Amino acid sequence: MTVLRAYRRLLGNGPLTRLLVGEFVSSIGDWLYLVAILILVYQVTEDPVMLGIVGAARVLPYVLLSVPAGVVADRFDRRLVLLSTDAARGVLMLVIAGIVALGGPVWLVIALAIGGTCFATFFGPAIGAYLPSLVEDEEQLGPANSAWSTMDNLAFMIGPAVAGILIATGGLVVAFLLNALSFGIIAVVLWGLPPNRPAAAGTSVDAAPGDATAPGGPTSRSAVLVPIVGLSIIDIVGQAAWGGLSVLTVVIATSGLRGGEAATGFLNAGMGLGGFAGALVAGALVLRPSLVPVLVGGSVVLAIGLGGLGYAPGLGVAIAAIAVATAGGLMVEVTSATIFQRVVPDAIRGRALGILGTISTVAMAAGSFLLPVAAAAVGVGPVLLATGLAVAAAGVVGALLAAPAARRPVGSTADVLVTRLAGLPLFAGVPAATLEAVAVRLEPVRVAAGEVIIREGDTPDRFYVIEEGSYVVTRHQGPEWAPRQSLPVPASPDATTGAAAAADEHLRTMGPGEVFGEIGLLRGVPRTATVTAATDGRLLALDGADFLQLVNAGPLVGSRLVALRRGTPGAGY
Repeated sequence: MTVLRAYRRLLGNGPLTRLLVGEFVSSIGDWLYLVAILILVYQVTEDPVMLGIVGAARVLPYVLLSVPAGVVADRFDRRLVLLSTDAARGVLMLVIAGIVALGGPVWLVIALAIGGTCFATFFGPAIGAYLPSLVEDEEQLGPANSAWSTMDNLAFMIGPAVAGILIATGGLVVAFLLNALSFGIIAVVLWGLPPNRPAAAGTSVDAAPGDATAPGGPTSRSAVLVPIVGLSIIDIVGQAAWGGLSVLTVVIATSGLRGGEAATGFLNAGMGLGGFAGALVAGALVLRPSLVPVLVGGSVVLAIGLGGLGYAPGLGVAIAAIAVATAGGLMVEVTSATIFQRVVPDAIRGRALGILGTISTVAMAAGSFLLPVAAAAVGVGPVLLATGLAVAAAGVVGALLAAPAARRPVGSTADVLVTRLAGLPLFAGVPAATLEAVAVRLEPVRVAAGEVIIREGDTPDRFYVIEEGSYVVTRHQGPEWAPRQSLPVPASPDATTGAAAAADEHLRTMGPGEVFGEIGLLRGVPRTATVTAATDGRLLALDGADFLQLVNAGPLVGSRLVALRRGTPGAGY
């Protein structure tokens, strides 16, 4: 339920949701473009070597331009950086479509494609630095990264299939035009999003959630560098493993399993499914107070998957193993991104991402070359087993170095809620672990004076804790209950206004620290009274299922509710 609420909160974050959906559409367009450009080059040249050259040419800009891209992301409005690069790539797609339609030279298409990749290198640092500015609080940071990875892997799963169908039915020109359209869509989305200029170095006011510059976050240079070194160790070894796996997958499918291209496709499908599942699991795990076990656990899962793939006796086991490996890899990726965003100050986040992007690209390229060479010498099984052990070791070492930043920052929303809950009579003496479980489920709700919170006769759905404001409890005195509009709020407990108010009995007035809404949930009956905000205020809401789970977990909270209500006139609704 906690995970569902976290994702529901993300859906309620309009700017973040629009960005995720827009980039998902753009990712589908990227796959359409990638498949189309490879088909075009091979149709014209019929030379696999040329395909390799095109692939290498698409990687080289990331090595050369990631650091400059990070500098740009730290000096200019990141939203405009993303908008400019997407618009530029959209124009290039239109030009490529025109060249293909007119039968122009393929070398010109390749040159323009490389130009598009140069613009694409600015995307990683800019989006990585921009995303944290859209989350509402630190607890939303991890789920936002999980949602990003989930949609990216969903695009990986369906993108090539969609590309194949569209190219088969519409041709290459249509593919390039549709990719240009996808860039147009994300450009429109970005235009409507809030700007994000990098914070000045050392800024502690108005820092984005999770920033090292935020109050309570790490501020010393070592507090930033040591976790980054730990995350870099994990990333370098992991990227080398993925680079090698991307090549060895073909070897395993064709030579080891003797399944040919079909087996390669099945393994890639398993990889996509595993990544999708891993990103979803990470969405739950990143809500934990400490992310060290998640980093270590994800690395171990990745290692197990790699080892299992190396010695898989058949295609089914191989698909399961590669899915496990990918799931573990995505757990590590989402967790590392969340820790990185917590610890790296906003002022240098783009440059840090640019440097790590360069290192990651080099590590992946090295793994793509070295692991197949080693496999040719000693076999695929031993190489993947050794790689898995290296990944697990890197996960343990990196997690230990990143441990100080892997804990949720002091003063985060959940910590504040735990402190507030501990001060309430209802939760006095309740173990900290139980309060932690409650805190991550509570949803802050702002209310305005005159707003009806619960209405007599309605189906109960939530339990409420009052943080701020005054709330009037009334009950209808007519012969039968009937739905009514929002009730006027009496100026005092004894005051009434209008004919409608005269028909309502005033039961009590509640304030901070009191709770309401439990009786309907406990008894499974409609609301027995109406609670209306007398002033502007703030509530903490707990969904009915979570409330019942809390009460059923032990007698402490349930007995406290009975004790608090005993002798209170009109208590319980």
